[in-house]
Amino acid sequence: MVRLCSQCNPIPFVAKSQVDAASVSLINALLCRRIVLYLPAVHFFPKAMSIAQDKLIRIREQVQSHLDRVDRVRMTPEQRSELEARIKDNLARENAVLVAHYYTSPEVQALAEATGGCVSDSLEMARFGRDHPAETLIVAGVRFMGETAKILTPHKRVLMPDLEATCSLDLGCPADEFAAFCDAHPDREVVVYANTSAAVKARADWVVTSSIALDVAEHLAEQGKKIIWAPDRHLGDYVRRMTGADILMWDGACIVHEEFKARGIEQLKQVHPEAGVLVHPESPSSVVEIADFVGSTTQIIKAAQRLPHETFIVATDHGIFFKLQQAAPDKHFIIAPTAGEGATCRSCANCPWMAMNDLERLATVFDRPDNEIFVAAAVATDAMRPLDRMLAFAAELNTGVVGRA
Repeated sequence: MVRLCSQCNPIPFVAKSQVDAASVSLINALLCRRIVLYLPAVHFFPKAMSIAQDKLIRIREQVQSHLDRVDRVRMTPEQRSELEARIKDNLARENAVLVAHYYTSPEVQALAEATGGCVSDSLEMARFGRDHPAETLIVAGVRFMGETAKILTPHKRVLMPDLEATCSLDLGCPADEFAAFCDAHPDREVVVYANTSAAVKARADWVVTSSIALDVAEHLAEQGKKIIWAPDRHLGDYVRRMTGADILMWDGACIVHEEFKARGIEQLKQVHPEAGVLVHPESPSSVVEIADFVGSTTQIIKAAQRLPHETFIVATDHGIFFKLQQAAPDKHFIIAPTAGEGATCRSCANCPWMAMNDLERLATVFDRPDNEIFVAAAVATDAMRPLDRMLAFAAELNTGVVGRA
């Protein structure tokens, strides 16, 4: 059973109009969910970020004005069934497969599984698409996931429901500024999180996911290498504390995970003292410290199956609850609060850009000229090197050739 609040239904988008191009993606993404009403004063962007604080304040005001005017639109079961049938027919006709991230909606995840696709983390999505015989990959996620899929399968067509679906970690780490940061510290190995653009990956020595980050950092520390870590400072801090590695961090954060509050979780624990706490390491250290388990999305799902608790408070995007319920149907999952007092949930921990992957956009994914992913050949070649390094390291890790001490 999943417990959410009444704020978790999508709302209509505002039309693109009197906003500069740099802000369009952010505005439309934030309009997907009411999470925008509770964002802090944008301290998760680096100081050099091109989207300035005053601009984001104006965006929030525009979004609030729009939310005050619109009515919620709910899809009928008949409309949903019609869209799902259309999507299935399109996938079969186009020899395409749908791969979806854990943070997309339950409807999208169920559709991916029902049509022979997969639901997983970003790297496994790309690997599944690489190994699947389909000629076209439909990536339901955010833009860097589509880019990773294209890098691994340059010969395939990669489409997304909406190319404006991006990520605050990606936005907060512009490739040119990050390259200058790396150039200023040439003595350090550059390790970047998967949640980055192809151009940022191309500047890196390693790409890591949250599931392998500790192993890679410990491996480098054992070799006496110092690290530049980007872009998530919370994950970087967790890795530094757990491994003792010498890490210089880029100042970025996930707008969903950064909003989890230890106080709110502790208040919720007073109501559910028997509950275990599952936390993604993109969360602040105060939240990580009170967790019963810290890990990646896939690791969180496995922990829910393995741990003895019958109830869990989950501090990550609530899209993961679809797979949590599948994996542990007899257990109860409660979303960790991100705002409010007395353990009241407000924002419901839902990435607004992930919410842009809806059935309506999936139904028209083959009809539009503006939603195909392209990665320049030189960038793809350079980005493939750190990806290959991680994949090779993961293979050695699984076979026991290398391991954490």
